[in-house]
Amino acid sequence: TMKKTTTHQSKGLKPRQVRDSDQVKKVCHFCTTNTKPIYTDVVSLRRFVSSRAKIVPKQRSGVCAKHQRKLTTEIKRARHLALIAFTASI
Repeated sequence: TMKKTTTHQSKGLKPRQVRDSDQVKKVCHFCTTNTKPIYTDVVSLRRFVSSRAKIVPKQRSGVCAKHQRKLTTEIKRARHLALIAFTASI
C-alpha cells in the first residue's frame, strides 16, 4: 500500500498519513440482494435519501454507478407520485 500525504498548510496543521488499506470498499446494496430500485418500494428508497430529502451521492451510499442512475430516477418518480416528500418536513 502506498501512503498519501495531505497537507493542511492553510490552517497550519501537520500533514497526516492516509493509507489506502484503511478505506473500506462499500458494496452495492442492489447488486448483493440481486434487486432493482423500484419507486413503489418506499422503505428501501428512504435509505438513499438524507434527512434534508436530498439524494445521497454514491460515494456515501456505496451503490454502483448503474444502480445510482436508476435509483435517482426512481426517487424522482416516487416524489412525483407523492410517495416521498420533495423537502424535509419542518
